[in-house]
Amino acid sequence: MDEGGTREPVTYEHYAHVPGPFLHGTRAVLAVGDELVPGFVSNFQAGRLMNHVYFTALVETAAWGAELATALAGGTGRGHVYVVEPLGPFEDDPNVTDKRFPGNPTQSYRTPSPLRVVGELEDWPGHPPEVLQQMLGRLAALRDQGLDVIED
Repeated sequence: MDEGGTREPVTYEHYAHVPGPFLHGTRAVLAVGDELVPGFVSNFQAGRLMNHVYFTALVETAAWGAELATALAGGTGRGHVYVVEPLGPFEDDPNVTDKRFPGNPTQSYRTPSPLRVVGELEDWPGHPPEVLQQMLGRLAALRDQGLDVIED
């Protein structure tokens, strides 16, 4: 937010004001120096190739990404939360910004450029199993209604 209390939208032309660190939650096992790139299948929508890589500035949001990606793939465990560095411009994630939440309270962003892994956050708080199951249930309901649309 600027000094007047209004949020500055994050666009490909105006993103340098967003402080890190940035995080990416996933089921993938990665190493420092690896790059996450677009062009792979979505963790959240079967068969959909993604044009962007998504990331956040909040541990909570990255935890959801890790846990949901793992659960939706039928995996066990929590997944991984990585500290990442965007290698190009980024913008607010239109799937949540002003669509599901006013502003961008999840501090979610996307980029068509790679994200470089610079570390792993080992000790992140996960969600209780019943909360994760509730979220999976909500995602399934959206899918059943045809409302699990990803604007990518």
